[in-house]
Amino acid sequence: MSFSIQAKDVGSNARAGILETAHGKIETPIFMPVGTLGGVKAVHFKELETEVQAQIILGNTYHLYLRPGTDILQQAGGLHRFNGWNKPILTDSGGFQVYSLAEMRKIKEEGATFRSHIDGSKHLFTPENVMDIQRKIGADIIMAFDECTPYPCDYRYAKKSIELTHRWLARCVNRFTETEPLYGYEQFLFPIVQGSTYSDLRKISAEFIASQNMAGNAIGGLSVGEPAEEMYAMTEEVCAILPKEKPRYLMGVGTPANILECIALGIDMFDCVMPTRNARNGMLFTSNGIMNIKNEKWKADFSSLDENSSSELVRNTSKAFLRHLFQSGEILGGMIASVNNLSFYLKLVREARQKITEGTFADWKNTMTTKLMQRL
Repeated sequence: MSFSIQAKDVGSNARAGILETAHGKIETPIFMPVGTLGGVKAVHFKELETEVQAQIILGNTYHLYLRPGTDILQQAGGLHRFNGWNKPILTDSGGFQVYSLAEMRKIKEEGATFRSHIDGSKHLFTPENVMDIQRKIGADIIMAFDECTPYPCDYRYAKKSIELTHRWLARCVNRFTETEPLYGYEQFLFPIVQGSTYSDLRKISAEFIASQNMAGNAIGGLSVGEPAEEMYAMTEEVCAILPKEKPRYLMGVGTPANILECIALGIDMFDCVMPTRNARNGMLFTSNGIMNIKNEKWKADFSSLDENSSSELVRNTSKAFLRHLFQSGEILGGMIASVNNLSFYLKLVREARQKITEGTFADWKNTMTTKLMQRL
């Protein structure tokens, strides 16, 4: 994997780069659609490529480990061959999912024991077997196993947690370096900065993560309920420490405004379930603002969902028709809405990249942030 910075914005820390993997190059800043179980909900891969123009998707170690299971994935030759997606894939280590199972898991030095949300069966994730599982899944970029703390979080617990995360990371790195990829192409490990919303802990964690000299680095434990201002403050602190020549991935973020603000702070990679989850509930992100397609006001509005969309499907679908699909409980409604939201997110980061290259990102970001969050 290689990462090269092509341009820097003159009014912020935003940068445009190219991240190259065995399955293709990724132009940053980039938003990565979430394909938890190996496929993005309600969106076919053909639409991901042509309508959404996705360059990379996510899979999740926890979910793929439970179903279909690593034996099936290994028999298939890895997730790329299993699902037919031939572009880059990143897998989350499952740490966040284990965190979300607060009533069904126990964290100790060895790792995290948890019960499956599917059948209640008991499992253990350790830094070592999470590396092994991700080797079998075969993603281009894999994540270290970490503990994600809740918000708010007691300082003493947050401190103990980053110390555990760092010990786990050392074990992840050891296992990663002593094992080989299984499918003939290289994989790359990203450590994760933790530390809740405590500046000193974030700095300590960022320095330790940077010292591991991995191909890229991630920031976790944000977008878990903290105010946006605290997210931005922690992101800024960490970006000042993480190596500038390596990609920075802010996990689980977020709204269009969050993404633009964090690009300005120096983040290169984002993911979030928001565009697809909100789409299935009828909330659309458009170039004119946010709309609830279920509202009565769209019943006889035959104009395009978003005339400025990069998706032909979105441009050719009327508000009235999509509302009709939702009101009728048609599956197609959620599918079109998901393409709308994902194509919006991907177009947004492409435009951000263009503005960075032109050196006008900071001013453009300030204008767009206000416009994109208004309710229609």
